[in-house]
Amino acid sequence: MLPIDLAGRTALVTGSTAGIGLAIATGLARAGAEVVVNGRTAERVDAAVQHVAEQAGAAGRVRGAPADVGTAEGCAELLARVPDVDVLINNAGVFRPQPVFEIPDDEWRRMFDVNVLSGVRLARHHVPRMVGRGWGRVVFISSESALQIPAEMVHYGMSKTAQLAVARGMAESVAGTGVTINSVLPGPTLSEGVRAFLEQMAAGDEGHDTIEAAGAAFLAAARPTSLLGRLADPEEVANMVVYVASPLASATTGAALRVDGGVVRAIP
Repeated sequence: MLPIDLAGRTALVTGSTAGIGLAIATGLARAGAEVVVNGRTAERVDAAVQHVAEQAGAAGRVRGAPADVGTAEGCAELLARVPDVDVLINNAGVFRPQPVFEIPDDEWRRMFDVNVLSGVRLARHHVPRMVGRGWGRVVFISSESALQIPAEMVHYGMSKTAQLAVARGMAESVAGTGVTINSVLPGPTLSEGVRAFLEQMAAGDEGHDTIEAAGAAFLAAARPTSLLGRLADPEEVANMVVYVASPLASATTGAALRVDGGVVRAIP
């Protein structure tokens, strides 16, 4: 098997101070990339930079760029700091369970701004530059919720479906250029936020007194179609993203690639 080698490439991962984003940044650094870690606060970014450098043995190849990519101003600030990359991972995102008929306009807009427009704004800048150099990788981190809209957070599902449309349309717009644009769809994953939720669940229920038991109970109730039968680790999602970002995935573009543990009951 050929090794994944991203030496000499620069990768930006938005929302990479924890969870899936942090795992992706670590995986890219292990593959040899120069990695830019992004988050909203300098404190969390600095901690994540240290974590990636230590875990990937990548001292000197990891730096931070704090900015709130959920706003136009934050994206502009990030682009001023990081004007050129070879790999763009649009991972920043928010979610919030809320009954659909109680979601106010501002929350719909916030979900779209953070989850969709952040990636649009960054790709709009970086993709033409990648095309000019003849090589580039863009990955939108979507979700299985893009295909099976969760009734408890329809606005989140909407934003994740929109990412698929954006990624596919952008991929078609740069056909044959050496730049690939794809989406990766994680399923239920043991990220920082999910771990906190499960710890709370385990503390309040003697029948689910471990994170593993609480996770299994959550899947049985909310994602009963899971074939994996457990939550994925962030690293398992990162493995797919690192591959898609590598030269080995040169024939994969315009695709929506699932790392959902079989939650979505569909063959393609």
